[in-house]
Amino acid sequence: MSHPNESNEPRWSSRTTSSPFPSRTTTQCSTYIPALDTVQDEHEWEPPLQRDLQQRLEDLDLVPHEAGLEPTGPEEALVERDREPPPGEDATATNHSSPTSTVYSPETRGSSVAMARGEGSRDVEKQEPYPEERMNVGGDDEVVRDNENTDEDRWTVKWEGADDPGDPLNTPSWKKWVMTLVLAVSCGCVTCCSSMASDTYGGLEKEFGVGQEVCLLTISLFVAGLGVGPLFLGPVSEFLGRARVLHYSFATFFLLNFPVAFANNIAVHLIFRFLTGFAGSAFLSVSGGAISDVFPNAKVGTPMMIFSAAPFIGPVLGPLVSGFINENTYWRWTYYVIIIWSAVMLVLLLVFVPESYSPELLRRRAERLRKETGDERWIAPVEKSNRTFWEALKKSIKTPFILLSTQYMVLFLDLWSALILGILYLFFGGVPYVFRTQHGFTLQQTGLSFLGIGFGQVVAVACQPYFNKSYRAKVQKHGGAAPPEARLVAGKWGALLCPLGILLFGLTSFRNVHWIVPIIMSSFFGAGMVFSFTSTFTYLVDAYRPVAASALASNSFFRSAFAAGFPLFGQQMYARLGAVGGSCLLGGLMCLTIPLPFLFYKIGARVRARSSFAASG
Repeated sequence: MSHPNESNEPRWSSRTTSSPFPSRTTTQCSTYIPALDTVQDEHEWEPPLQRDLQQRLEDLDLVPHEAGLEPTGPEEALVERDREPPPGEDATATNHSSPTSTVYSPETRGSSVAMARGEGSRDVEKQEPYPEERMNVGGDDEVVRDNENTDEDRWTVKWEGADDPGDPLNTPSWKKWVMTLVLAVSCGCVTCCSSMASDTYGGLEKEFGVGQEVCLLTISLFVAGLGVGPLFLGPVSEFLGRARVLHYSFATFFLLNFPVAFANNIAVHLIFRFLTGFAGSAFLSVSGGAISDVFPNAKVGTPMMIFSAAPFIGPVLGPLVSGFINENTYWRWTYYVIIIWSAVMLVLLLVFVPESYSPELLRRRAERLRKETGDERWIAPVEKSNRTFWEALKKSIKTPFILLSTQYMVLFLDLWSALILGILYLFFGGVPYVFRTQHGFTLQQTGLSFLGIGFGQVVAVACQPYFNKSYRAKVQKHGGAAPPEARLVAGKWGALLCPLGILLFGLTSFRNVHWIVPIIMSSFFGAGMVFSFTSTFTYLVDAYRPVAASALASNSFFRSAFAAGFPLFGQQMYARLGAVGGSCLLGGLMCLTIPLPFLFYKIGARVRARSSFAASG
C-alpha cells in the first residue's frame, strides 16, 4: 500500500477487477479508480476531448506538466465487476444453491469489453475505458459516480496491482478448490435436510399422536423458511461480508437442529424446522458468490458447475439416506445424522472458507491503515456509501413483489420453475406411494427409487459445456454480446423433458411393468428440471439486470411457496387417482408450460423494450 506522501505525482491506472454477483443476494467486489470530471460515452474517447480533460486536470494541479502522465480514459469512481459472462462460460444453478434459493452463476462475471474480446477482465490494460456498474448485495444494480472530490481519491484504498496478495483472485489454487468442495457439500447438507424428513412420518405419528397431514409440515415449513429467508437476509452480506454470513448462518443451522431432533412435542419440532430452513437460506444465498469471488472469469465455469450440482442433488439424496435410517433405527437418528454432518461441515467452513468479498477486505485494509498511520483520511470504497441496512432491507422485500405484479415475463417464468419444484417435493410422497403399492417396496427401497431423478440431474449438469458452446456462438454472432433470450435455449429442452419424464413415469407405473422402467423414465424429469432452472435463473439475471437480485428473489419466493404447498396434497391425490392417474395429471399440468421458453425466446426482446425494469439490448 503506497502512502500518498511518498510521491508528488499521483498514479493514474486503468486497472479494474471483475467479480460475480452473488446472491440474491449478492454484491460484487469493487475496486476504486480515480474519478474524472467528465464521464463520456463508453464507446467514445476522442483525442480532442482527452486534451481538454488533460488541461482541466492540469488547471486543478493534479497532473504535473512535465511528467507526461495522461489519464487513460474516463472511468467510474466505484467500479464493480460487471455482470456479463466471458464467452464460453455459462450459468448453472442456485441459490444455487438450493432449488429454493438464489442462484449464483458465471454469467454474472466479467466486463462487457472482455466478453466481446474473449478475454478475462484481469487484463484491463487491454480494454477500452468505459463506465461500469456496481451491484449491492441483497439489492440491485446501481451506477455510482463520484466525480466531485478528486483529492479524496488519493486516500482511497484499492488493490495494488494484479498481483496484490490481498486480492481474493490471487488465492492459491488448492485453497480455491478446497473452498469450492466445502461450500458445495455444505449446501448439499442444507438442501438434503429439507427432504430427509419425508421418511420420518411413521415415527412422528407414533410418538406424537398426530396424523400424516401434520407430519407433512416438516417438509413444507422447512422449505417455506428457505424461501422467506432471502427476502430478509439478502442485504446482510453487504454490511458484514461473506465469511461472517456463511459461518454464522451455518452455525445457527447446526444449533437449531438440536431442538428439532430432541423435541418433546410436535409444535416445537415444526417451529424449529421452519427456523432451520430460514437460517440455511442465508448460507445458500451467499455461498455461490464466495466461489466466484476467488476464480477469474476464464476459470470459474468448472467450479461453479460442481457447486451448482450439489443443491439439486441434495433434495434427491435426502429420501435415499433417511430411508435406510428410518427402516433400521429410531426416527430421531435422521436429525442426529444431520447434526453430525453439519458439525463436520461447520469446522471445515471455519478453517477453509475465509473472507472473499473484496469490498469488505478493502474496508479492513483501510481500517488497519488508519490505525497504523493515525491518519483518518484512509477510506475504502464501500465506506463512501450512505446506504443503510434498513434501506437495503426495504428494497429487498418490496422490489420482488413489484416485479411479480408488473412484469408478466417474470411472473410466468417464476410460475414455471415453481411448478417444477413443487412437483419434485410432491414426489417425496408420491414416488414412495407408487413403489409401495405397485411393487411392494420397503422404506429403504423407496428411497433408492429417487436415483433415477438424481441420475438425470447429473447428466444435465454434464451437458452444460454443450450449451456453453452454443451460447459462445451466439455471442460471436451478435458482436460480443448475445441477447438475454440466448439463455432460453436450454430452457426449451427443459420444457420438453419435464412433462415427458412425468408422463412416462406415470404410464410405466403399472404392476406388470418392471420397477426399473419408471425409475429410468424419471431421469428425464431430473434432467429437464436442471435445464429449466438454469435457463430461468440466467435469463432473469441478463434480462432484468438493473434489478437482477430482486428478480431472483421473486423466483426463490415463488418456488418455495409451491414446494411448501404441493406435498400437503400429494399422497391424497395419488390415493384418489392411483399411481398412473396422479402422475399423468402432473404431466399434463407441466405440458401447459411447454410454450413459455419458446414464446419468450421470440418476443422477449419486444417485452423488455417496453419494461422500465429490464435491460436494454
